[in-house]
Amino acid sequence: MYYAEIKNYDIANGPGVRVSLFVSGCTHRCEGCFNEMTWAFDYGEPFDDSVQERILSDLAPAYIAGLTLLGGEPLEAVNMQGLLPLVREVRNRYPDKTVWCYTGYRFEEDVLGKFLTQREDMRDFLDCIDVLVDGEFILAQKDISLRFRGSANQRIIDVPASLTEGRTVLWEDL
Repeated sequence: MYYAEIKNYDIANGPGVRVSLFVSGCTHRCEGCFNEMTWAFDYGEPFDDSVQERILSDLAPAYIAGLTLLGGEPLEAVNMQGLLPLVREVRNRYPDKTVWCYTGYRFEEDVLGKFLTQREDMRDFLDCIDVLVDGEFILAQKDISLRFRGSANQRIIDVPASLTEGRTVLWEDL
């Protein structure tokens, strides 16, 4: 897995101050994507144990609310292999911090409908994710007034509640 960027103090991609990891590789290729360079799977730098440890260290301060995964596409199979050990360790070291993940895939159709049955590591990954922002960016539905998303079709999903209730539960900022 490669990554394009790590933002240590991100306030745009989830609540509070967050560490955000932009992975490389995306097959969606959404028109109007703000991060086209991350479509290439070999863009940026290799993600290795030292990069993972850097992220885990960056998450340590109390004022950091959590980790956000975006890109590129975190749910591409090659990216999942690199991200699963990271999110497991975030859960282990920082159980009170939240993990957000942005994906162009749809929660019901793709994540639960395909990936959960086809990828043995998907359930483990979902168990480490608090919020999933789903859906491709659609330029015709772009709305800069939306909080934590770029187009009106995208949803902010409470993953633990959705898995518990067996239906999609939208995240509510309380």
